[in-house]
Amino acid sequence: MSSETATTKPLVANEGIKTASHLLRGPIAADMADTSTGAVSEDTNQLLKFHGLYSQDDRDQRIALKKAGQEKAYSFMLRVRLPGGKATPAQWIVLDNLANQFASPSLRLTTRQTFQFHGILKGNVKPLVQGMHQALLDSIAACGDVNRNVMAPPNPEQDPILEQVYADARGWSEFALPKTRAYHEIWLDDELVAGGEENEPLYGPTYLPRKFKAGFALPPRNDVDIFSQDLGYIAIVEDGKLAGYNVIVGGGLGMNHGNAETFARLADVLGFITPDQVNAIGAAVLTTQRDFGDRTNRKHARLKYTIADRGIDWFRGEVERRAGFTLQPARPFTFTTIEDPHGWHQNADGTWFYGLHILSGRIKDVDGWPMKTALREIAEIHTGDFRLTPSQNLTISGVTAEEKPKIDAILAKHGLDKENERSRLRLNALSCVALPTCGLALAESERALPDILEKFETVLDDAGLRDDAISLRVTGCPNGCARPYLAEIGLVGRAPNKYALFLGARYDGTRLNRLFAPSVTIDDAVTLLTPIIKRYALERQPGEGFGDYCDRTVLPADATLHSVGTPAPAA
Repeated sequence: MSSETATTKPLVANEGIKTASHLLRGPIAADMADTSTGAVSEDTNQLLKFHGLYSQDDRDQRIALKKAGQEKAYSFMLRVRLPGGKATPAQWIVLDNLANQFASPSLRLTTRQTFQFHGILKGNVKPLVQGMHQALLDSIAACGDVNRNVMAPPNPEQDPILEQVYADARGWSEFALPKTRAYHEIWLDDELVAGGEENEPLYGPTYLPRKFKAGFALPPRNDVDIFSQDLGYIAIVEDGKLAGYNVIVGGGLGMNHGNAETFARLADVLGFITPDQVNAIGAAVLTTQRDFGDRTNRKHARLKYTIADRGIDWFRGEVERRAGFTLQPARPFTFTTIEDPHGWHQNADGTWFYGLHILSGRIKDVDGWPMKTALREIAEIHTGDFRLTPSQNLTISGVTAEEKPKIDAILAKHGLDKENERSRLRLNALSCVALPTCGLALAESERALPDILEKFETVLDDAGLRDDAISLRVTGCPNGCARPYLAEIGLVGRAPNKYALFLGARYDGTRLNRLFAPSVTIDDAVTLLTPIIKRYALERQPGEGFGDYCDRTVLPADATLHSVGTPAPAA
């Protein structure tokens, strides 16, 4: 930490854990080798995040196990590092096999364009990681106080510029990886080279104060929710070529109920750079946060608070000093949508991609809906690749004209050809995992989403709005993993069966929503919103989205505080 940030306040415990960890090793190896328990120590629990792992337990079983005098049903969640969400068919088959062999048989697509395994028992973690390694995949820095999985537009084959943006996103992901060999030693049995001196030139021995999220977007599509990122790159196209990027900083959606010191915030526009400056400006932003972020209070440690406290002008000056060049003025851009393309679309090279809706990103087989089997069959014949989207959906990309009818036949055989024929509300919905495995969850999310959608779809059908794009997002806690504060209808868990209801975000992801009702059941929310939805159908202005209508008619008149480029107040 910089001397300029010296303070008499004690550092949080995580800082001591990182300092003593010998570059993210700590007691991980010993704890994972301990077969007497499914649990790990708190030090290991914190350090595992840097390796892409979270220690969890099945909360549905807690009471019964406690009564039986047994320990909790511990397991691990593993998140894959997959910049831009690209996976080959061979990698898909490996991940499918690993889920069957070492985890719960389902796979889950996350809101950061990657895969998660759930239900991994302690003894199965290492063979799973080694299986991923054989497919050239890893979970390094998928979690923890580092640059996490980098997001990018999911269909690069559609446009050569998208290919460039994807390459820049992948380049930043590789550049910002931790350099420690701890992951390779612990999980892949590599040995530390004798006499080798390790260091972290970008992060230092204590890494960042908190998580750091980066993404790339190409207007007019804001599919990555770019203003929610700590660091964002908005591609600017001029004369048919990628001129560079507008850099944005300081987004973040985590907050705590009833704590005005925590809030969701949209990123500020910092300035414009050329494509060759992506890594240099990223390093300047990251190291500024490394040196000035709050290490005494993890609830105040994200980049958004550093910028809110010190101001964007100060931050720009510090970043330019570190980068060694002055940012150019930002260039104009316009976003219009966040929705994934569904169904068949042709790419610039003549191949095709198919956008498949997957509710909550959960890939599993259930009676009459064998999603996992169908995608496995497609992977076995597919010669292109798979693209995970920021909305937990999937595109089957690079499909040749010869493959197209074969993939159509597989989807039809398993009934998945109808999956995209859903309400636009459902096609735009997101949820986090929440119960039973997330330790932070206060209420249901993924398991509740189908029922929530059915209730709202009834209201929308009655109002004639089934085909209107409305974003609804549900999370089990206020941490914001499914980006609920950018939803036109946001439901944020605060107690069992109780949610804070937020309204009024702009559909294109450039304005936050605001609290409408602090604690409601889902039925309460439907009752509250039914007359508003009916009024919207009758009274909306041309081109006015549901969030814009709510912001204009049912919320206090301070919406400008929530627009891009201005600080967001506490939610």
